Amino acid sequence: MSFLRTVLNDSVIIHPPGFYITGFQTLPYISVYVMFLAFVYVVTVLFNCLVIYILVFNHCLHTPKFMAVGNLAVIDVILSTSIIPNMIKVFLIKDNFVPFNMCLVQMYSYNGFLTLESFSLAILAYDRMIAICFPLRQNSINTLRSMSFIICLIWCFTVGINAFSVGIMTRLSFCNSLKVFSYFCDYIAVYRLACNDYTMQWTVANSFGFLILVVPFTLICLSYVSILVTVFRMKSLDSRVKALATCTEHIILVAVFYIPLITIFIISLYLHFIDEDQPFLSVSLASCTPPCVNPIVYSLKTKEIRNRALALVRKTKIGTDQNKERH
Repeated sequence: MSFLRTVLNDSVIIHPPGFYITGFQTLPYISVYVMFLAFVYVVTVLFNCLVIYILVFNHCLHTPKFMAVGNLAVIDVILSTSIIPNMIKVFLIKDNFVPFNMCLVQMYSYNGFLTLESFSLAILAYDRMIAICFPLRQNSINTLRSMSFIICLIWCFTVGINAFSVGIMTRLSFCNSLKVFSYFCDYIAVYRLACNDYTMQWTVANSFGFLILVVPFTLICLSYVSILVTVFRMKSLDSRVKALATCTEHIILVAVFYIPLITIFIISLYLHFIDEDQPFLSVSLASCTPPCVNPIVYSLKTKEIRNRALALVRKTKIGTDQNKERH
């Protein structure tokens, strides 16, 4: 196997042709798990596309809140597409080799859209905070223009921060094992294969990786502290219940996204005796499940989307029945 050598600041950088993804080789009942992932991917794409269709073609839903929901749906589709089809391909074709540049692309897309997923939940928390804490000024504070600006800012930040972190990977040499124990080109798994030591670069990249999860989660917590303070100042119990009920779907999404990631972090940090397959399985579930759950929660819990979805189903059914009668 030939390695590509480049010279950077009088140092030789060795890049391999690619890496071998080996996360599937030791996982028990892998065929059942892959079938589950295929089902999750189909549900993710169908439900998120349904949400996007409803939001785009119903002008009454062109509000800041549903712009944030649509942004989350787009991110969910791309995040799932960046990892699940490749996992299925590796299992079916038994071709676990990923070229070096394609590995960087996969790493960038996964990390980027996982970051966007995290910040999108923070944006939805911000929307709930404005609606509950400033009900009389909501339409002037949280406008389509301001929401568009926030979403664009988050996308630009994510593009830049992930370009930096993945760029660090091009400055590392890989001269030993090329087996990546993960289900895709995971940043940490690939970094551990490097045969040189860029401690400072790794510290900076790891800090950014920490920030893209901690900062949004902190913003979400602060938003809900403000919401709870406002809610408990309300005199009517009915008003409190109604205000908190509008946050139900968002709280479910935050729990589904963050609890697995936090659990994995704590287990990997303090419980070193766990089976090595468990983190792999947990991370893959934490990455693939939220994009599937998000549209279902919003479809069932959000009255506007639920009503539009039911109307679309009824319209489709009526059209099908009319076509049958004609034939």
